[in-house]
Order: sequence, then C-alpha cells, then structure tokens
Amino acid sequence: MNIAIITAGGYGSRTEQDIPKQFMGVYEKPLLIYTLENFQNHPEIDGIIVICLSGWQEVLRAYARQYHITKLNWIVEGGLNGQESINNGINALKGICEDDDVILIHDGVRPFLPQEIITDAIIKARKYGSGVSAIRCQETIVRTNDGIEGMGNIERSEVMRVQTPQACLFGKARWAYEEAERRGIHGEVALNTLLLHLGEHVFFSAGSEKNIKITTVDDLDLFKALLRMKKEDWIH
Repeated sequence: MNIAIITAGGYGSRTEQDIPKQFMGVYEKPLLIYTLENFQNHPEIDGIIVICLSGWQEVLRAYARQYHITKLNWIVEGGLNGQESINNGINALKGICEDDDVILIHDGVRPFLPQEIITDAIIKARKYGSGVSAIRCQETIVRTNDGIEGMGNIERSEVMRVQTPQACLFGKARWAYEEAERRGIHGEVALNTLLLHLGEHVFFSAGSEKNIKITTVDDLDLFKALLRMKKEDWIH
C-alpha cells in the first residue's frame, strides 16, 4: 500500500492573501486541490491523509467532495511545528499501514508535481527504504558571512536541492519519530532531516524544476504560467 501524507497545516503570509495559501483560489480552484489531484490521479497511490490547519477541516472535506478527491481518507490536525504535524499523520496511520508500506510526505503547496516523480519516489523507497526527491543545483552558490561579503564558492557537484515528496517505508518513518521523541529531538521540519539527525542514510529520488513550492507571489505567478503551458499542450 502507498499512502500520501499531505502537509497543509501552515498559514503563510508571503503570498499576501487573507486566507491560508493552500486554500487560495488559482483559476477558481483551491491550490491544495491541485496538489491532491496529482495523487488522486496516480494509479499506485491507495490513499491520502491531509494534515490540515485547525478550523479548515470541513472546508477541505467540502472541496474534496466538489473536486472528487475520493482517495482522501483521513484528515488530522497539524501540530506546533513540522515534526509534530507529520508525527500526527504517522500516528493516525498506525494500525492501518504495515511496516513495509510506503508513505509519501508532500507539501500541500507544491501543486505542480509530475507523475513520474511520485513513481520514482515509490520505487526508491521500496528498493532502499527511502526516496527523497532532489535535483542538482544549477546556480553558483557562495558561502557568506551574514550577507556582507563572499566567502568562496561551494562546489555544485556536492549540493542537491531537496524537494518533496519524501518517500519512506512506514515502519522506518514510525521508528524515526518515536526515536526522536525518546532522544528529545524536536523541531525538525522534514522527514529526511530527521533521519539524518538520527544517523540514517537517505537516498535520493528524481525531482523536477517544475515541482515548485508556492511561498511568494512570484511563485504563484510561475505556477499560473505552468498551468497555462499545460493547457496549451492539451489543446495541441
């Protein structure tokens, strides 16, 4: 079984909207629905759980019915930080998922997700135990001293830009969050950083430049452009 865990518990203010960015409309459809449709339409995804901002659960259920997101089986409330929120999702799946099932943790505000990225994350997780979407860094990166002066280049071959989804065997993910609690580790934003903190090896899966995270107004404009390009492809 392959289950998508979608994180949608934040509010976000840099998009300059009055509602949480994951619920704002883009061409009359909520941003989060675009994200959910990627997993709804993937044949290997068996179910979806959304970690939702408090007070927005019923809104999400209504949107899911409207847009036929039939794989949305569970909605849980977010925690105080990313680690706690994802742990809430993991806990909700105890007794449902087996240890060798795959979970895919994905940002609710990464709406343009190619299907092959989901597929490769699942393949890598089944083969290696984890599959973290990542891409090579194309830009020049420099070290800096608080933004004042350049401190030398960082070799691009040594740098990867990590995205979501981050896939992992359920048993491994459950162990990671339980072990973090035992060790008093708190505040890790993502599963891959938590696994690294615990001394585990993390394997990369395919990423995409199109897999943008909507954080600012500029990101929103880029997403709209990608949607227009996709529609034009359909026409031709």
